Amino acid sequence: MSRAWAVIKAHPYISNVLGYTTLFASADLIQQRVLGAGSRSEDSVAIDWRQTARVATVGFCFHANFNYHWLRGLERMLPGGGVKAVTGKVVVDQLVAAPLTISAFYIGLSLLENKDDPLKDWRLNFWTSYKTGVVFWSTMQAVNFALIPPVARTVFLGGIALTFTIFLCHLRGQSGHKPE
Repeated sequence: MSRAWAVIKAHPYISNVLGYTTLFASADLIQQRVLGAGSRSEDSVAIDWRQTARVATVGFCFHANFNYHWLRGLERMLPGGGVKAVTGKVVVDQLVAAPLTISAFYIGLSLLENKDDPLKDWRLNFWTSYKTGVVFWSTMQAVNFALIPPVARTVFLGGIALTFTIFLCHLRGQSGHKPE
């Protein structure tokens, strides 16, 4: 384990981005297998690998990179793990990063699917996602900023994002999403 930690510390950007991308793909696979099973017939249990690739692409191209740089910048802006610093980080994160990352998820996937209206999924799901995210992410980011060392924050965030991304994929599927 100490060897893996040494690699993460030596190459935090690469390990964080690859880890986060893998978690995004995993979230889509879990959603398809567990939550998506009820919306399909028993004969149709195949994984939509193209959908998983799209979710992983959005995770890699935007979310992993954004979160890596965002968390570093947030730590520079509001250094420390005290109550005041953590509260400030959580508030700024929810006001700035949350709307951007939720929007990138819905719009990014719609663009990768060549949707005629790339904002449709966003309009249908943004507010539900944001309101749920404020409760979920405020709690998780408080833990992240107070207890997790800066070098591991993007990976921790990716692990927590697994749960939230499953929720986003499921919500998108429940709102009548069909790839074009």
